[in-house]
Parts: sequence; C-alpha cells; structure tokens
Amino acid sequence: MTAMTTPSTTVDPVSSGTARCRLDVTGMDCGDCAKTIEASLASLPGVEAATVNFARGTADVAYDLATTDRPALVDRVKSLGYGARENQPPASSGWLFNVGGMDCGDCAKSIEAGVRQIPGLASATISFATGTLTVAPADDRLTHEAVIAAVEKAGYRATTRDPSALATANVPQRWWRSRRVIETTLAALLWLVGFGLERAGAPRAASAIPFLAAMALAGYPVARAGWYSVRVRRADMNLLMTIAAVGAVAIGRWDEGSSVLILFAIGLTLQNLTLDRTRRAIQALVTLTPAEATVKRDGNEQRVPVAQVAVGELVLVRPGERVPVDGVVEAGRSSVDQATITGESIPVDVGPDGSVFAGSINGDGALDVRTTKLASDTTLARIIHLVEDAQASRAPAQAFVDRFAAVYTPIVIVAAVLIATAVPLVVGDFREWVFKALVLLVVACPCALVISTPVALVAAIGSASRRGVLFKGGAAIEALATVRAVAFDKTGTLTAGKPAVTTVLPTGRRTAEEVLARAAAVERLASHPLARAIVEAARADGLTLPAATEARSLPGRGARATVDGEMVLVGSRRLFDTVPPAIEQLLLADERDGKTAILVGTSSGIEGIISVADPLREQSPNVVQSLTKLGLRVVMLTGDNRHTAARIAGLAGVTDVRADLLPEDKVTAVQALQQGMPVAMVGDGVNDAPALATANVGIAMGVGGTDAAIEAADVALIGDDLAQVPVAVRLARRTMAIIRQNIAASLLVKAVFLVLIFLGVTNLWLAVLADTGMALLVTFNSLRLLRAGPVPASPARSDPGSPSVTAVHQLAGAG
Repeated sequence: MTAMTTPSTTVDPVSSGTARCRLDVTGMDCGDCAKTIEASLASLPGVEAATVNFARGTADVAYDLATTDRPALVDRVKSLGYGARENQPPASSGWLFNVGGMDCGDCAKSIEAGVRQIPGLASATISFATGTLTVAPADDRLTHEAVIAAVEKAGYRATTRDPSALATANVPQRWWRSRRVIETTLAALLWLVGFGLERAGAPRAASAIPFLAAMALAGYPVARAGWYSVRVRRADMNLLMTIAAVGAVAIGRWDEGSSVLILFAIGLTLQNLTLDRTRRAIQALVTLTPAEATVKRDGNEQRVPVAQVAVGELVLVRPGERVPVDGVVEAGRSSVDQATITGESIPVDVGPDGSVFAGSINGDGALDVRTTKLASDTTLARIIHLVEDAQASRAPAQAFVDRFAAVYTPIVIVAAVLIATAVPLVVGDFREWVFKALVLLVVACPCALVISTPVALVAAIGSASRRGVLFKGGAAIEALATVRAVAFDKTGTLTAGKPAVTTVLPTGRRTAEEVLARAAAVERLASHPLARAIVEAARADGLTLPAATEARSLPGRGARATVDGEMVLVGSRRLFDTVPPAIEQLLLADERDGKTAILVGTSSGIEGIISVADPLREQSPNVVQSLTKLGLRVVMLTGDNRHTAARIAGLAGVTDVRADLLPEDKVTAVQALQQGMPVAMVGDGVNDAPALATANVGIAMGVGGTDAAIEAADVALIGDDLAQVPVAVRLARRTMAIIRQNIAASLLVKAVFLVLIFLGVTNLWLAVLADTGMALLVTFNSLRLLRAGPVPASPARSDPGSPSVTAVHQLAGAG
C-alpha cells in the first residue's frame, strides 16, 4: 500500500494548543493491525484522539503541542514494526527557508533539532541535499524571525522564501570567492608555514603559532557546529573532529591536530561545491518563465509582471517568446516547443482551444492565450515544487542510515574514552593510547555513511525529471527498484488514447445520425477517451445535440441520461439486461477486429452500435519487451471486452490479460498480483486512481497539466511517452545499486582503518584523509546518476531520455 499522500498538520480552531496531522502507515496486513496502532497512538501522552484507516493506510491524530509532536507519533508507529512517513507539509501550509552554510548532513540534523525547540511549532524538516528548511506553524506564537534566529543561533544563515514563488534564483557565487574556500586556503598555507618551521628546527613556540592560527581558521565552523550539536543533545561528526583536534594539541601533536581540521574543511568544501550544483538545479528552471507578460487590457497591450496576471486575462505571446502562464489559445496558430514540460522534442501544433504551458517556446505564429492558472499554479511551478519536495523527502534506506548513525556516533565516543583512560591503566603508555583513541574518533566519523543515500536520491530525481519522469520522493525510487510486475491499463496507456469512431450502425427505429447525436448528448460531460471520441464525431458531422439531463457516469459500464424525455443508455453490454443474438454477433465481429463496440439504447431495446478504434502506441511492443528483459512480469488490466483486449495485448506482446474489469476489479487484480510480488500500476492517473493507489508504485501517464494525476501517483510521466516506464525502472534500480555501493564502501573503509589503528600504522591526518576522501567518493559516485545522454540499457542503468532543450538539461546540472 503505497500511494503517497502528503500528510498535513493543522491547528484545532477550538484549542490553539491542539494540532491534527495525517501520517502514511505501511506494513498493515489486516484491520487488527490498524486497531493495534490506533490503541498504541491513543496511549501516547499528549494524544487526544487517533484514528487509523486500514483501507487508506493512514493515521489521523489529534495531539497536544505542549506534550508531543509529529516525530514522536512517527516513532511510536515505527516501534510497533510498521512504517510511517513524515513528509514535508504542502507549501500552502508551511514556511520555506533557504539555509546556507551547512557542510554536512549532521549540520542539518543539529539545525532541525534546534528549530524543533521553538514554541508554536508543529513540525520542522530540513534537507541538506537541497539546502532548505520547511516549517509548519502550530499557532500564532511562531514567527519567521524566530525560525531565522534559531538557525543563526546554530551558526548558519536562513532566508525566508515565498512558497508561492517558482524558485529563488540566487546568482551562484564564484567558488573561489567563497568565504569558506578563502579561509580553508589560508589555513592550509599557515599549516605549510608551521610545517616548514618545524622541519627547519625552529623553536616549538614559533611553529605552534601558525598551527594554532590554521586550526582557528579551518576549525572554527567545525567547532561551532560541534558545540551546537551538544547543546541540542546530539553527537555528530563535527564534535568528533573537534575532540580529535583538541586532543592532538593536548598531547603535543600540533601539526596533526591542525591537519585534521584543514583536511576535514577541504573535504566539506569540495563536497559542498559539488552539491551546490544539485541545489541550483531547480532554481535554473525559473529562467524558463519570463518575468513579464504582454496582457491585453481595455483594448491596450500592457507589459506587466507575470505574477500580476490574473486567471481569465488575455495574454499575447509573440513569435519566439516563451509562454508566461498556462492557458488556452483563443486566437492564432503556431507550433509550440513543450520540451520543458513534457520532454518531447517535436513542437506541437496549437490553435484555438489548444492548451499551452508556461515555459514552453512559441514558434512562428502569434497567439492570444486566455490564462487558466496563476503564475504560482502553472504546470511548470508544480513540477518545480514536486521535484523540490521529492529531493527533500527521506527514503526508508536513508531513514535506516540516519537511525544507525544516531546510535553509532555516541558509541564511538564512549569507546574512545575507554581506550584513552581504561586501557593505559592496564598496558601503560598513556600518550600512545590517547592518540589511538583520537584516531578512532576520526576514523569512525560517519560522514560518508550519512550522505551515501540522500546525494544519490537527489541526483536520481534530477536525472529523472530531465527526462520528464517525476519521482515523488526517495520512497518511490526505492519501491520501484523492487517491483517484479508491471500492470498496464489499456486505453490511453498501451493504446494511443485517441480513439475515433469508425462506424455507426443503427439497429432499431433511429437513424445513424440520431444514434450518434443521442450518444454524444449523454457523453458530453464525460472525460473518458471513448466518450470524447463520440462527442468529437458528432461535432465533426455537424450534428445538433439534444439536451440531456440527470446525466450519470456508471464506472466500468458506461453512462446514462434523460434525452427527449426517456432514459438513454450508452456503454457496454453490461449496461443492458438482454442483448439479442444478432446484435451479439455484430459485437463479436467488432471485437475480433480490435474495436470497442458501444451500445446505445433505452430500457426497451438497443438502438444502435457505435464502433470505436483506439490504435496501439508504436512504442508499446518495445516497452513490453524491455520490461520483460528486465525480468518483470507484464500484465494488462482493462475494462474492455476480452476479444478486443486479447487483440491489443497480442499486438503489444502481453501474454497475461485481465479483461471486463470494473474499477474495483482492477484493484482486486492488483491485490492478487501483490500476493506474490511488488507491483507497479501504469494508468492515466484519474480513471485508474484506485488501482494506482493500491499498487506498490503508481505510475501516471501523460499528466502535463493534470493536477489529479500528479497527486494520485508515486511516479508521474509529464509527457505522454510510454518508453519512460522502463527508463524509470532502470534508473530506480541503478540508484539503489549506487546507494548499496556507497554504504558498503563507507563501512569497508571504516573497518580497514579500525584494524590499522590497533596495528599502529596510521595517524590522524591519514584517518581524516580517508574519511573525507570516502565522503567525496560517495558524492562523485552518486552524481554519476546526473550524466546526460545515452546510458547503457542494463538492469542497473537507464535508457536515453527523451531529447530536450538545453534549459531542461540544466535542471540536473547536466552532469
């Protein structure tokens, strides 16, 4: 059960001290599991009410802000052996801050711990990977200034960011002008001076001065962060390095004490410069939307800031300009390059009633566009927010590493203290064992381990978004990497989703025109592709549609409405009590030809048959073949009849077909598949929403401009490109492989150096070089996921993405 929804936190209007939140809960096998979790949450001090919904996989909790908080609720659920996700609150209910100066994941955790102590806070989530802090206020006691002050108290910088804005386009600072780079360079030069004086035989005091100055320059930010971690009752890598450096000075090893901090600072600086590329990736997208738009007001053309363009206004888009907002073309024709949104390199021809997206490039014709969304709500804006939220989320693998590091670091400190104090009492040689304890602190620093997962996830999300694939967080990547079966909807997924009426055959007293007109009247407000095909056919024939009232959709069967005083039924044979044998033969003939036969009639009989054909997508056979080569079982689930389903499945290469399924039947089919393996469901994100929500991973097709589809799925394909499904699977598998490589390499280096410590063949500067070097290797290994261009199509690698413009490549830094 994985359809990922974003839990929100609200404050009870009656009691300002009560907050309500929704958590996603995974791992429940039955209703009794839900009752167990519900009872355990209700017994937690401060919880006023708890309701766990087994079907939805959610927990709704009302709690006293003064007694408990959301992390405590999550911990309680996890302590019972279930999964709980603490996602970022939506931008509409949270405050967003840019945080500068963070050198490592431990810095982020210390800031988060400090901010969570502010009164009036419901939740706080910081992302080291994206350099952002999201805060949900619980009541009016919390202010922006209080959050900024708490961050600055920890020694970092925080600036308010408007959640309604697309992105904050910070001008990147030249790396050589960075204060941290300058300080680290000066510290290294001072260390070289001290080292030279020491080797030249100068008095010890003379060499100590540059060593101490180097420690102050390179070590001040490290020591400050370490001290703050102690104040918020955490032990992090900054504290380990500070203790090691101070300890080295205490036993007279000035050069090694200063080299520890310098090498550590160099490693963090290089790591930060590398990660800045991924942090600026989304900010680069803001340049795709023009700052101003030409609006037609009172007969005049006015240039106004794009943020001031209201819904319903008429915007002029000249040839070669970027479209400033989402809208519908009212006048003019042109070709529009929508690669920034869909990843499709071929320009789309648009005319009256055609949709255009903000950030797309107009061709050689002028367009009058009637806006349908504010600048802050455009498809491009939603893509930006979605990718940012995904980058800031934490996958289960990352949560495990974080919990491991939280326990591991204090144990290392205790072990070092025992080695420095207890062991010398037994074997003597106090200075030697103190030195080994200091080396242990450096070697055991979990820097590489902590960043092994988040950097890979951020890189993968950036790489996927460049291809028009949006992962809704690290959990979606991890889940997709484990799937062993992929279930496809037929209409609009394996088929082109553009069905057309081929024939209209009257079978009663009505003419073909009357049958088509009455069917179109019933289907006029329906959104299903088959319904749209009928309406478009009637309009193309110039038919006048009669009025229809009391229209009602009947999922999986069709629709009905009152037309000319009688109830008209439009749909499959399941909609009618009886189907005469002669008509049944006509239906079978259509179905054998791969067409969908739609019956039109009333309770007294069938009036006609409308035959609709929906061609197979050209890439469907290759996609099915690619997924099969990846070892995945491919299944087709459709509400269409078994003959049409079998024909389409045969053309696509699918051997496992489930036909004649109602929406609830699709859910049952997915659940049956899940009994043996994790399942991904691919559909349109609206009609297939229940099945998408039930699958381990829901993948929504062609959702450019479709809010519901993006919300329903774990993975969203912005373009209408089915070929991105195997790309997403390969990328997910490759990402998890790289994460495993990072974790294994980090732990292996720790183990080797721990042995070397007790063999007496290592020292402080070698230890810190190994630690920071491993952190850099982990980072560079993860950033391989950003590589643009063709990637070998192995199970652990992704296919080439759809061609796109240079600006889209900037999304992930074009690494």
